[in-house]
Amino acid sequence: MPRLSGLAMDLTPLREHRDFRLLYAGFLGALLGTLMTSVAVAVQIYELTGSPLQIGLVSLARALPLVVGVLIGGVLADRTDRRLLMLVTRLPLALVAAGLMLNALLPHPQLWVIYTATALTGLFAGLGGPAMMAAIPALVGTERLAAAGALTAASTQLAALLGPALGGILIAGPGIAACFAVDAAGFLVFGVALFFVRPLPPATAAGGKGVRQAFAAVADGVRFVRGHRLIVGLLLVDAAAMVFTMPQALYPVLADEQFGGGPTVVGLLYAAPALGALVGAATSGWTARAGGHALIGAVLVWGLSLTGFGLTTYLPLALALLALAGLGDLISETLRSALLQHGTPDALRGRVSSLWMVQATVSPALGNAAVGFLAELSGARSAVTVGGLVCVVATLLVAAGSPALRAARLGTPAPAGAAAPGRPEEHAPRSSAPQ
Repeated sequence: MPRLSGLAMDLTPLREHRDFRLLYAGFLGALLGTLMTSVAVAVQIYELTGSPLQIGLVSLARALPLVVGVLIGGVLADRTDRRLLMLVTRLPLALVAAGLMLNALLPHPQLWVIYTATALTGLFAGLGGPAMMAAIPALVGTERLAAAGALTAASTQLAALLGPALGGILIAGPGIAACFAVDAAGFLVFGVALFFVRPLPPATAAGGKGVRQAFAAVADGVRFVRGHRLIVGLLLVDAAAMVFTMPQALYPVLADEQFGGGPTVVGLLYAAPALGALVGAATSGWTARAGGHALIGAVLVWGLSLTGFGLTTYLPLALALLALAGLGDLISETLRSALLQHGTPDALRGRVSSLWMVQATVSPALGNAAVGFLAELSGARSAVTVGGLVCVVATLLVAAGSPALRAARLGTPAPAGAAAPGRPEEHAPRSSAPQ
């Protein structure tokens, strides 16, 4: 029985930390609305233009401002109160969603409004994203980072299951504008929740307020990451997991060519990884005592499962493999985030989080492009299979070349050198502690 209880999701951050409960509840509510809006925007653009290309372009319209936003937001998160930064970047998103709602209610909705609102959404989300990541250690303590990461990942997967389904119901019922109204309400709830969270200033604010000082602050973050062997290993293993192994864009093709099904099969393919991730979150209690070896194993599970998915034509087995891939992805995401925050001093958490978020935005985009390119050359099944094998080989190479990643372990004290930003040579491993 003790072993089973050790597997269960650790709810301690929610039970013991009031401010984390508020942040978590607000984040989940806003995320549900955001995912509903993503469905509504895609449907609305297709209704207005009939062009799948326009749907792809609107995703790009969000991604580019998001990258700009997270780079600026990382500097701001290390200079200002992180709770205030989250507040002032989340409340405007309610106004943006309200603008989309009003546009949807017009007799002839304007396409430029959708693009502008999407770009603003990406910018504000990017500006506040690093602050939220950097605030978690202050809210729960470094010893609960894995538990907080698992809870956040679980809420993301739950929203991924419920948000699009609820969005479809609202679109079929009250209409597209109702999705945008719910999104606006979600960001208002997030803002109210943040209002009751205590101030979260960085432990040591980055100095200087000019443009030159801002660039210097970003450069400090880059130097820290470049000289921190563990974080370099985390970035590389994350890239190995994402590039060439993002099959979601191929699900409609695979449903038709590989499994002989229609929209119902497409929906099952999208849902299976999220279901596996929820199972992984529910049994994630052990991750608080895990480290680099578990992370490497989880990424290998992801890659091997997708390899098997590309090879099989038996739908139940394919769904089981996708669920297993989702479980591996959840565990690797939990451990990557926890090890990143554990190995980063508070004074640099905003900037390091922003660099992490840029990588987390770019890698899946490259992965989707790479898989699409491979599918054009050799077919969808071959693209998924080859992508999974590339992930496995790349992960093994990263593991072999990164002793710091293999030695990393949660629950050990952060290295003393991590307290001094701006001098990467001080972060080289001096012991078996994670670096």
